[in-house]
Amino acid sequence: MLKYYMIDNILKPTFDWIRDDYSSNRFRFGIELLAWAISIGCSITMAVTVPNPPLPILYPIWITGCSLYAWASWTRRSFGMLANYLLLVSIDSIGLIRMIVNG
Repeated sequence: MLKYYMIDNILKPTFDWIRDDYSSNRFRFGIELLAWAISIGCSITMAVTVPNPPLPILYPIWITGCSLYAWASWTRRSFGMLANYLLLVSIDSIGLIRMIVNG
């Protein structure tokens, strides 16, 4: 009984929403999927390489992922997400510049 409830009331609407999102803008869907993979990849790399993560490699990749999310949020007309990702791009770009300049 619980299995059918979860399928009908949780999983099916979630998969329908994902399918609708994909259908509405396939390119944006792909960009968001790529940004998500970048985010997860950077997080796993950080977790595995602590206390000495490869920041010169990770920072530009992370900034790229945040930029992709910012573009996607712009196309969705989502101010909160756009503001968040633009702020992250700004903060992390400053961090990357400081890391390069200060060696």
